[in-house]
Amino acid sequence: MTVSFDAMWADLEPVGRDPRGGYRRFAWTSADATLREWFEAEAARRGLDLVVDRAGNQWAWWGSPSAAAPGVVAGSHLDSVPNGGAFDGPLGVVSAFAAIDLLRSREHVPSRPIGVVNFGDEEGARFGVACAGSRLLTGALPVDRALALTDADGVGLAEALRAAGRPEPAADPEALARVGTFVELHVEQGRALAEPVGVATEIWPHGRWRITLDGEANHAGTTPLDARRDPMLDLADLVTSARAAASSHGVLATVGKVEVDPNGVNAIPSQVRAWLDCRGADPDAVAAVLADLDRFAPRRESWTGTTVFDPALAARLSGLLGGAPLLPTGAGHDAGILAAAGVPAAMLFVRNPTGVSHSPAEFAERADCHAGVEALADVLAELTR
Repeated sequence: MTVSFDAMWADLEPVGRDPRGGYRRFAWTSADATLREWFEAEAARRGLDLVVDRAGNQWAWWGSPSAAAPGVVAGSHLDSVPNGGAFDGPLGVVSAFAAIDLLRSREHVPSRPIGVVNFGDEEGARFGVACAGSRLLTGALPVDRALALTDADGVGLAEALRAAGRPEPAADPEALARVGTFVELHVEQGRALAEPVGVATEIWPHGRWRITLDGEANHAGTTPLDARRDPMLDLADLVTSARAAASSHGVLATVGKVEVDPNGVNAIPSQVRAWLDCRGADPDAVAAVLADLDRFAPRRESWTGTTVFDPALAARLSGLLGGAPLLPTGAGHDAGILAAAGVPAAMLFVRNPTGVSHSPAEFAERADCHAGVEALADVLAELTR
């Protein structure tokens, strides 16, 4: 329903605005608390039952699901990357609420419960693990590893949760068992989609590696060039070598996060820590890139293999939506985590005319957003007849 979509979108628009542009909606911060309060209010506005699972994810249920009678769930996440765009995540949550409004306006009586979910810390911008909420829920992220995570300020996850008034997380197989099918609507993060709405077929394999480059701290104004051990030169080598290896093997590789000690203008660094993101359609090609970078001793922090969404379900939804295009994606999503855990899952993409994502320039036309709501409502109706 376009009216409810536009109203909810306007409510979310100012939350977590970054003065430098875009959004900074990190997990378990004041902005995150405001977003969670918004989700709770939207659930209450519709008379939906709010449940928070043991991993900290929020669920709003129309009906009462159980392991014996699981429901159909739509939704996504509300957090962002640093200086992120408005659409990545929130589009899916807002559209899910709006789709329920549309179904009710059509007087649809679902045969199964319908839920809306807000997964926590999907981007991993604060603690470095993407899809943390869904990984914790499914047990893919061990609790002890999660509690050992720290942010850039040295704040541990356990401390952040306490400050937010949340208990320590845990896997929640009971909550997972209440999900019979999951459909995540998301803005497309590329320019492959020419139609307003498409259906995902798979998520490419992808991973993150941490690389530590040691040097020797010294004075920038007195140390001769030939006497320096400057890890920034090794960083430059890493960046260019990653680009060359990715190009050679036909995948994508990015060094997008760097920490420098002591990070002073007039000091040669003692150490540089860098994170490599590498992904592509062929997992062997990704492995080949890492082999080419072996001299930097990359340490794997996460790896997700190819996630293939249920082909029959994807084909069914494409047909339902008038032959909506089928396309793969290189971006990770909570839908992929649930699919890997055995939950039948699907994704709908809304066209992104700029092809830009994880940036303030991320965009979707309002008419396409409304088309996404219509498509999601049609899918939920089909799955709950």
